[in-house]
Amino acid sequence: MKTLDWLHRWTGGLIGLVLLVLGLSGTVLLHRDAWIGVPHADDAQVQETGAVIAAVGRIMRDPEARPNGIVMASESFGLHRLSYPHDAGAYATQAGEIVMRWDSPWQRPELFLFDLHHHLLAGETGEIVTIIAGLCGLFFVISGIILWWRTRSTFRLRLIPARLTRPAILWHHRDLGIIVAPLLLLVIFTGTAMVFRPITALVLGSSAPATIEASFKAPDIAPAPLAAQPDWVRIIGTARQRFPDAEIRIIALPRDEGGPITMRMKQPAEWLPNGRTTLWFAPDSGRLVEARDALKLPGAAQWFNMAYPLHAAKVGGLPYRLLLTIVGLALSLLGSLTVWTFWSRRKPAQRGGRVRAPVAAE
Repeated sequence: MKTLDWLHRWTGGLIGLVLLVLGLSGTVLLHRDAWIGVPHADDAQVQETGAVIAAVGRIMRDPEARPNGIVMASESFGLHRLSYPHDAGAYATQAGEIVMRWDSPWQRPELFLFDLHHHLLAGETGEIVTIIAGLCGLFFVISGIILWWRTRSTFRLRLIPARLTRPAILWHHRDLGIIVAPLLLLVIFTGTAMVFRPITALVLGSSAPATIEASFKAPDIAPAPLAAQPDWVRIIGTARQRFPDAEIRIIALPRDEGGPITMRMKQPAEWLPNGRTTLWFAPDSGRLVEARDALKLPGAAQWFNMAYPLHAAKVGGLPYRLLLTIVGLALSLLGSLTVWTFWSRRKPAQRGGRVRAPVAAE
């Protein structure tokens, strides 16, 4: 048990600041749609087929200036988000009119926070750090539960430390940690699983990562050039015929030359905000190549599709979002105070009320 306690303290001391950053940025992102503050962000969502065709046609009209993809407006955010090369982007109304552009995620606070939360502003290197922090965080929570059990009889409900002293902070850390442990375990596990799929094998079996990868892989098609003016009437009309009750969520042009046009839709039973019901179309003719129903995917892939909604409070409405807000703030508090107590200088031992002087070397 002493070894577990030592590992627990060192884990917290080393990753506490990373958990602080992830906790605070994630908490703010939970309420992103409410504070973006862009004109027309509060517009009602439009999913009528004719209006969608008109907007997409207008946005994609110019082959030299069209975006790589469009994330369609949702019930909580009334603008389309456009993606351009080199991390540039724009917001457009649901009529296809551009209202704001940016050349870098640093120019938009919501994109800056998203990059901070997922990559620590350091690209692939930052993502590796977040994976390590996530794995350490899982150990941190599990070991904390085990260590708490020994002193469970002294539990007290403490939202903040009684005093800013080392003993008071340690007692607060122990008791607050056990309160939020179940949801903290859920949030850390789902967040880590999204960027490090092998961890899904712990819950879903060793074949889960390969199953998930195969479920989302695009079909092989004969390469074809992208039409100067893709047939959006045919593409969007076909999608509506295949899944008449689903929302059109994402339209993406081919990533690689000769690849398909991709569309993601969200059926009513799906939790994922942008859905995982996916259709691929020939880039030259707009012919449907394959349609994949998210509700008929293997169980491992369907579970994986639930990870983001659970992690980012995209289900459960306001009550669950507020609950995860508390968890995010608790994670930030636990991480920051852990680092402070771990690295702060301890007072020298005392005898008879006097500080024990160090023994001089002879």
